[in-house]
Amino acid sequence: MTFQIHPLDPAPFADLFDLSDEELAARDAVRMVSDKPVGFPCRVSLEDAAPGEELILCNYAHQSEATPYAASHAIFVKRGAEAATPAPGETPEVLRRRVLSVRAFDEDHMMIAGDVAAGDELGDRIDAAFADPAVDYVHIHFAGRGCFAAKATRA
Repeated sequence: MTFQIHPLDPAPFADLFDLSDEELAARDAVRMVSDKPVGFPCRVSLEDAAPGEELILCNYAHQSEATPYAASHAIFVKRGAEAATPAPGETPEVLRRRVLSVRAFDEDHMMIAGDVAAGDELGDRIDAAFADPAVDYVHIHFAGRGCFAAKATRA
């Protein structure tokens, strides 16, 4: 069995870069500039922003369905980011280099399993989750700060 990791669509975030800092603040968002090679993971490109790249830190509803697990959290999106296109079964480096929380959900958006994994174990953990036919999709979070990273589905 294999999986597909999905980045976020850049369209909902593109206009944020045209807003003033005050307008961003009114939307609970902040403009930032990466000051290190690892630490600002873009959820669209599925890459860490390089030093000097502009990003928006904003809240994103990654679980917006009607469920007790409805949730949102802060995410980074870098200016001009294009959606990553990982191949089926591929784990992008931005995920491989971090400790992750892997959360499996059924078609009713109820969490039915959860695990923590080193990034280089992610593919095996996702495959193990999808071995259960009740699992509809998997959410991947950065374990340290709890931020949503990406969604995985069966390929």
